[in-house]
Amino acid sequence: MSLIPPPWPQADSVDALARNIQAVRERIAAACQRVGRDPAEVRLLPVSKTVDEAHLRMAWAAGCRGLGENKVQEAQRKAAALADLAGLRWSVIGHLQTNKARDVARFADEFQALDSLRVADALQQRLQVEDRQLDVFVQVNTSAETSKYGLQPAQVHDFLQALAAFDRLQVRGLMTLAEFTPDAARVRACFVRLRELRGQLRAQVPATVSVEELSMGMSGDFEIAIEEGATVVRVGQAIFGSRATPDSFYWPAPR
Repeated sequence: MSLIPPPWPQADSVDALARNIQAVRERIAAACQRVGRDPAEVRLLPVSKTVDEAHLRMAWAAGCRGLGENKVQEAQRKAAALADLAGLRWSVIGHLQTNKARDVARFADEFQALDSLRVADALQQRLQVEDRQLDVFVQVNTSAETSKYGLQPAQVHDFLQALAAFDRLQVRGLMTLAEFTPDAARVRACFVRLRELRGQLRAQVPATVSVEELSMGMSGDFEIAIEEGATVVRVGQAIFGSRATPDSFYWPAPR
């Protein structure tokens, strides 16, 4: 399988967005069929970074009920502006600094990039104040790239053990970003590592922690991710159109 490259055409109407969403769902279904999976096992998370409020309202009208954002400030602004849209859930999928935990605890339904006990503790404290809970995924660096956030696979077991103490965090699974390369075999290897790690951890995690969900795959590689067990795919450009902002702005290198 070859990866589908950008650019993707801009979707500027409800109908165009609905067509793109349907096309992605059809690709999800085809990938599931190839490996004998039920498409209902895969959640499509539209990623709306850089997409303006007007287009997000169109997306809601086209059926989107969940949106993923990398930057907390951008996500919080959009969540406030779109608060009138019933049933719209927000997922923060990018790296989080502790000073932004308060904001995430107020508006987000899900955080998919947890890789620090300091951040876990900051979220726990703020969620207690807000009297809320938060679904979280643990980010794993399966490509061994120094430019990526995420725990090394060997660190995940102990991290999950420690997370059992944070009762406001509902650990749902693991998340990864594949290597940014047109080489499908190298991309697939990242997804295989996450799936195999889940298999190793299943019998070892505390009762209050789950690793069943695997969030992996984006617009160019989500079909490969599904073939390797993804239960959440984070798709932005194939729905909304190509972004002018480079990925490096949203996936900065760790300091």
